[in-house]
Amino acid sequence: MTNVDTRKLAAAQAAAELVEDGMVVGLGSGSTASLAVAAIGRRTAQGLRIVGIPTSEKTAEQARALGIPLTTLEAQVSIDLTIDGADEIERESLNLVKGLGGALLREKLVATVSKRLVIVADEDKLVDRIGENARPIPVEVAPFGWQSTARRLSALGAAWTQRMTPAGQPFITDGGHIILDCRFQSPGPAQVLQQQLDSMVGVMEHGLFLGMTSEAIIGSASGELLRLGK
Repeated sequence: MTNVDTRKLAAAQAAAELVEDGMVVGLGSGSTASLAVAAIGRRTAQGLRIVGIPTSEKTAEQARALGIPLTTLEAQVSIDLTIDGADEIERESLNLVKGLGGALLREKLVATVSKRLVIVADEDKLVDRIGENARPIPVEVAPFGWQSTARRLSALGAAWTQRMTPAGQPFITDGGHIILDCRFQSPGPAQVLQQQLDSMVGVMEHGLFLGMTSEAIIGSASGELLRLGK
């Protein structure tokens, strides 16, 4: 295991300990979230009684293999706790960039109805301001007429690339959409960009998760866990 993997594992295991008997739990997507799902699976094997709502088909497959009972968002009014990862975490606000794993739409739907959203990550994901590391902001768009949506994104100052699979085919989300990874040379306030993307025709969702996070559990190089927002 690399040092980064060790940090991710420590954060994921700490978050999994927050799960209590009888909870409805949102199961996140991505490398760190999958470690949390694995830890929850071990606890369910030991008798923990929960139901999970996966944020992607990949997570659903993992949960079923671990014996975690699953339910659907349609069947639940709210979710007690969601554990997920992030690609950027703004230290003071806990605003996030998510979606490099491609599950941003379902992740945001689950986060929106969660009483508590706990983010797990290693400290490399911490930033002082969203966008400072020039990581892309994923934008999920409808395939129909996507080039016109891309032109509108360019007019906002986005340098975009269409996400492709390792086989060189367009990446298709679980919802049947494509993703344009957008880098903004001079990103303004995240709240303004969020409003612009929310109002753009053709954009199904984007990777800005603002004001949603309850707590972030961060694995640090020192071996200690940083708990932000608690």
